[in-house]
Amino acid sequence: MRAAFFKGANHPLVIQDVKKFKPVKDQVLVRLHNAALNHRDLWILNEQTEINSPDGIILGSDGSGVVEDVGEDADTLLIGSEVVINPSLEWGNNPTVQGNTFKILGFPDNGTFSEYLAISKKYVFDKPEHLTFSEAAAVPLSGLTAYRALFSKARLRANEKVLITGIGGGAALWLLQFAVAYKARVYITSGSDEKIEKAKQLGAVGGFNYRDAEWAQKAQKECGGFDIIIDSAGGDHFGKLIELALPGGRIVNFGRTSGNITEISTRLLYWKQLSIHGTTMGTRDEFLSMLDFLESRSIKPIIDKVFPLTHVNEALQHMESGNQFGKVVIQIS
Repeated sequence: MRAAFFKGANHPLVIQDVKKFKPVKDQVLVRLHNAALNHRDLWILNEQTEINSPDGIILGSDGSGVVEDVGEDADTLLIGSEVVINPSLEWGNNPTVQGNTFKILGFPDNGTFSEYLAISKKYVFDKPEHLTFSEAAAVPLSGLTAYRALFSKARLRANEKVLITGIGGGAALWLLQFAVAYKARVYITSGSDEKIEKAKQLGAVGGFNYRDAEWAQKAQKECGGFDIIIDSAGGDHFGKLIELALPGGRIVNFGRTSGNITEISTRLLYWKQLSIHGTTMGTRDEFLSMLDFLESRSIKPIIDKVFPLTHVNEALQHMESGNQFGKVVIQIS
């Protein structure tokens, strides 16, 4: 089988042939049709220096395919099932926070940039019928992250005003689609006027270009503030989100593309009685609820571009450029 291996920081992935995995115990063997990229893959490539395997690690957290074989404790009826994979592994028993054994598929364990994946049967779920394999592969990590941020953490209610920062990436677009489907009034930010217009076509009420030094003042004037703000950037601009939050507002962060948060107004934080939440991935129940939400409303992901597995490094460069609008998907078989 072919797979894309991570050999060390700041090195391109290496495509090579290895012996096909064999499922053990409760595992199933999935022949993957598609995988998808996440910013996590870039962070591993750029920052991870320790690799436990001398042969390297197969990256990739998102995937969909067909169960081809099962281990001794897995149901043979699963063979032939079209599935999507939950990359949130070993969450633990506390739904409010992951446990010490939690990990995300694709590092340190082998992931989905491969023709086959052997994984516990508890992490495979029926592929939503209205989605193709390519579309299903675009769901798991970013869809789960967005669902937990919006519904479990921010506790979105209909007709609330929501601001989503940095539209264009997978999680931000899921947030937009989920919130619009839930009848929220959604606004977005982007460094691209073109992306802002595309977001409006998907149901955003309005948008603000964060390259404009006065974008926050314009948002305040136009909207009067927001009930919910979902941010994946952090960095210096986070203090503006405190100013834009309405009294009793909820701010959720799940990323650091702009670096660490440097300064916020403590007075505004307590006087407005704001809630700031951090979130990562989600539970099995949230994954199931997210899939049900997609199916009940026939929501499909926004896919920017599809690359063959042999061009996975080009796909990573495309995502790193920041020009994508939607998920970057890998065609495996």
